[in-house]
Amino acid sequence: MKRYAAVAAIAAMLPILLVASHASAQEKLKVVASFSILADLVKNVGGDRTVVASLVGPNGNAHIYAPSPADAKKVAEADVVFINGLGFEGWIERLVKASATKAPIIVATNGIKPRERAGGNNGHAHDHGRSDPHVWQSVANAKTMVGNIREALIAVDPAGKDVYRSNAAAYLTKLDALQREVADVIARIPADRRRVITSHDAFGYFADAYGVTFTAPQGVSTDAEASAKDIAAIIRQIRQQRISGVFLENVTDPRLVKQIASETGARVGGTLYSDALTDEHGDAPTYIDLIRHNLKQLASALTG
Repeated sequence: MKRYAAVAAIAAMLPILLVASHASAQEKLKVVASFSILADLVKNVGGDRTVVASLVGPNGNAHIYAPSPADAKKVAEADVVFINGLGFEGWIERLVKASATKAPIIVATNGIKPRERAGGNNGHAHDHGRSDPHVWQSVANAKTMVGNIREALIAVDPAGKDVYRSNAAAYLTKLDALQREVADVIARIPADRRRVITSHDAFGYFADAYGVTFTAPQGVSTDAEASAKDIAAIIRQIRQQRISGVFLENVTDPRLVKQIASETGARVGGTLYSDALTDEHGDAPTYIDLIRHNLKQLASALTG
């Protein structure tokens, strides 16, 4: 009888438990991030108190992205929206206006000194103006973004401040270790071999932080066109400097880099991830995975 009474008591409580569970799920902060790398940083800080949606998904190209009505709905329903800024999301202002959202729009790169560009490596005009937006390629900059995300989440959800601070501290410890790892690996590559060709100019912050020279036929936006003169100049550079690192990217058309490699005899070293993560089955499903994958590819090509 006691067993039946216990079962009856649990059965009576089930509706209450289900309502409580539903309420708990509903209380999670609805967060929208503009692209997959930023979304991963937000998830690491927000943890279980947030539900994070990325507008530009895995392997997506934010440079040429066209928002959908579903994106406007996500932004409209969000409690907070995180963007990279520095002109990276040329479409975001139109999307925010179309959504009529009341959510705060947080620029995650606030406080980071942007690399100023005088028209790109090869004189291209592009949609980012004079600032290079690819700040996350420096781990130090990613750490600043994490701090901005933490403070924004606390401002929107003060009750979760202890969780956000704890999550951010744990993630920053991982990023500290990653930063040391990158510096140590690059330091073992001879300085005269740290020269790389990529599709578009997305690795300037990595170059400045770790002492690797990147050259790209496209500017910092993938919709910039490389001229025949630019390509010819890069081919001469590869031959003269015997550059061994020629890489594809997951968000660009590979044909241009393959053409350059074919004409110079340079070996394509693999794929670098610049503006987007992969899905969970790829090589770079998280920001830390992205940096480690790129580091491995660079070390292999430049020391092999």
